[in-house]
Amino acid sequence: MANQIESVYQGNLRTQAKHLASSNTIITDAPTDNNGKGEAFSPSDLVCAALGSCMMTIMGIVAERDGVDLKGVSWKTTKVMSSSPRKIAEIHIEFDFPKELNLEDKYKQKLENAAHTCPVALSLSNEIKQVVVFHW
Repeated sequence: MANQIESVYQGNLRTQAKHLASSNTIITDAPTDNNGKGEAFSPSDLVCAALGSCMMTIMGIVAERDGVDLKGVSWKTTKVMSSSPRKIAEIHIEFDFPKELNLEDKYKQKLENAAHTCPVALSLSNEIKQVVVFHW
């Protein structure tokens, strides 16, 4: 299945992308350390955000199938760039699960395995270090 996105360069290192199926739009700006204004996500920020969202989505699919409600799980994403060549070197994600979930260790492992096999995680280059921590 193919999803389509239409994009336009707005000038001043800013882009706008439109998800055609939903009409939702996103804007990117170059970061301040790369000649931009940093007023929106940079393209590399979106890659990192996509990893965390994808991992959570896949854990959510598994949990819903098993009748487990993961509402309230939060996460923090940190992007580490290399300078030469300029690219994403590492993505750190820390998931915080509400204590009241009270999940068994075997189920926690099932969710962790699901997260690591999300499509974005599997699509990223092996050169990008993915550091994922689960706080149960």
